[in-house]
Amino acid sequence: MKYFTINELTRSATAKRLGIDNTATKNIRLNLEALGENILDPLREAWGAPIIVTSGYRCQRLNKAVGGASNSQHLYGQAADIRTVSDRREDNMKLLRKIIEMELPFDKLIAEYVDSSGRPDWIHISYSPARRGIKLTCKGGKYSLGIKIDKK
Repeated sequence: MKYFTINELTRSATAKRLGIDNTATKNIRLNLEALGENILDPLREAWGAPIIVTSGYRCQRLNKAVGGASNSQHLYGQAADIRTVSDRREDNMKLLRKIIEMELPFDKLIAEYVDSSGRPDWIHISYSPARRGIKLTCKGGKYSLGIKIDKK
């Protein structure tokens, strides 16, 4: 990985606060490296500025502590929740648009907790050999198929 580190993809304020060991196994590290090389690094290169990873790998205990899905790809080191440095919804929408324009080989892409204009609070993106290209939108805690992107 060029722009991201394993430490960055396993770091968690919740784990630190609760004393949870979120150390990645060898297989998890390989998945995180694949996520970085196939998704995060190319996106960072095209974006031209840092991208913040708010959640990457989560061990079972950490995933439960944050209320993650029982089958979350975070458990396998295949997913990252990301946002822009500004963390403004407008900028997160631009980042989401960039991901779609680039046709990255993601497995799942979720516009998380969008506002009334469809702008995400953050973006969930995953990479796995399946590369299903699933796009979802989460609004008010409910998930629906597809992501509506304006052409701005």
